[in-house]
Amino acid sequence: MDPVEGCGSPRGRCPWARFSSWLECACVVTFDLELGQAIELVYPQDVKLTEKEKTSICYLSFPDSYSGCLGDTQFSFRLRHSVGRRGSKVREDVYNRDAPPTLQTETAHFFGYVYFRQVKDISVKRGYFQKSLVLVSRLPYTHLFHSLLQIIAPEFFEKLEPCLEAVCNGIDQWPSPVPGLTLNLPVMGVVLQVRIPSKTDKPGGSPVRQTAKENLLPAPTLLPTIHELDLFKCFQSVLVHLQMFWELMLLGEPLVIMAPSPTVSSETVLALVSSISPLKFCCDFRPYFTIHDSEFKEYTTRTQAPPNVVLGVTNPFFIKTFQNWPHVIRLGETKMAGDLPKQVKVKKLSKLKSLDTKPGIYTAFKTFLHKDKILIKRLLKGIQRKRPSEVQSAILRRHLLELTHSFIIPLERYMASLMPLQRSVTPWKTPPQVRPFSQDEFMSTLDHTGPQLTSVLKGDWIGLYRKFFRSPNFDGWYRHRHKEMTQKLESLHLEVICDADLVSWTKDKSEVEIVDLVLKLREKLVKGRRLQLKDEALDKLDSFINSTITSLPGDLQRVLSAR
Repeated sequence: MDPVEGCGSPRGRCPWARFSSWLECACVVTFDLELGQAIELVYPQDVKLTEKEKTSICYLSFPDSYSGCLGDTQFSFRLRHSVGRRGSKVREDVYNRDAPPTLQTETAHFFGYVYFRQVKDISVKRGYFQKSLVLVSRLPYTHLFHSLLQIIAPEFFEKLEPCLEAVCNGIDQWPSPVPGLTLNLPVMGVVLQVRIPSKTDKPGGSPVRQTAKENLLPAPTLLPTIHELDLFKCFQSVLVHLQMFWELMLLGEPLVIMAPSPTVSSETVLALVSSISPLKFCCDFRPYFTIHDSEFKEYTTRTQAPPNVVLGVTNPFFIKTFQNWPHVIRLGETKMAGDLPKQVKVKKLSKLKSLDTKPGIYTAFKTFLHKDKILIKRLLKGIQRKRPSEVQSAILRRHLLELTHSFIIPLERYMASLMPLQRSVTPWKTPPQVRPFSQDEFMSTLDHTGPQLTSVLKGDWIGLYRKFFRSPNFDGWYRHRHKEMTQKLESLHLEVICDADLVSWTKDKSEVEIVDLVLKLREKLVKGRRLQLKDEALDKLDSFINSTITSLPGDLQRVLSAR
């Protein structure tokens, strides 16, 4: 059943329930001569944004004056939402259970997807029409939402509010995003066909295929991905430094991207964060960050070490602000050296001083592994042969995926060895616990089952693992895997309880022991439903609980029935 159905409303579901499974709201931000950036419209109108959230959305929805963006510009941002705000817990749990970790809904942040228009307009006092249409969501569906904006924003700037209202009502008719399903999403006479990735997908598998069984008119526009970026376009001026960037992301190092526009800034940050996929990036990241951001002071204080965050900025003022940060990448517009993009060079941090600092990678970081020269040659040759960008991106994505897999597989293999044997799970004892993770024990496995089995890259893999263990990414990965394994043990324990001869066990037990068993089994039943165990096993357990209660004296029956 669709998790948004059955809320008791006249339409048979909650108002805006389907809309809110995709978007939090749509905002229109305009420039007011007296107020500066201001929210002109929020839709649906009953969405409650705090003043802090509204202020953040206003400042993050316009390029700063240094970017000089004329015409139409698209970019993304990410902001921390106010304390106490909750989404639909049930719906998010159902979605997150089956979604890949990298595509799960955000619990503490919103993504903003922006379509900004700035054109000359003599009817306006400042001489320019400046407005942004912003889609706010908890979902990291960058490609889908920017594709959606390309359809609706040009029309919106012509017809304004009625257009936005019609679009939002249309989105409220969409099916909810369910991992593993291919969906048809109609909007303004176009049908977007997308497949929602599932955690069971084979990494690097084939893109969405059109469903032949449906005769749709108009014919759907296929989006090959809902979230992937053009990696090659993002990295073409830093191809020779890919290994460094991958390691910086893996280790969750503090990093600033200084870019010429919010588009370059946001795409580069999102591309970097995705470079360690399928591992989830567990640090904070801001694709576009401004001096007006509510976390500006928190992230720029000099009284403590820089936080584990990746920031994308465009204001040259930040050069002085981030002089104490260990890694700063200054990007310019891509320049060609003959028929190849000019590669940005690594420079000393001490040279990061003036506002007119040249493009460069300002860091003292030394990579643990050697770079893959064969990959770089292949990509550079691809440029000379005019290989399509999507093919170059696929080569790049495959390389990064294999590199991350080579790093993670030994950890996954060791983690699996910490799982108690299935035969140690019995119905009459609490389930055994996952053994503690020992870094030294893990290191001792690397000689025989290390990354050298799947990767040709040489270097200090052990040093890389040791540093990874101190990063938020290891902590996030370990907590996620430990939770999964603990739930697996709970499921196994429930299954053996369901298969046990509980009736025989109760024959010689006192009423106190039987009541205690009933209460414990009820707790297990609730847990089993949450873990989605087989219905027949849970029904069997439920039936046993009910028959056991009816065999007890009336006063105990009433007490247990009332609980």
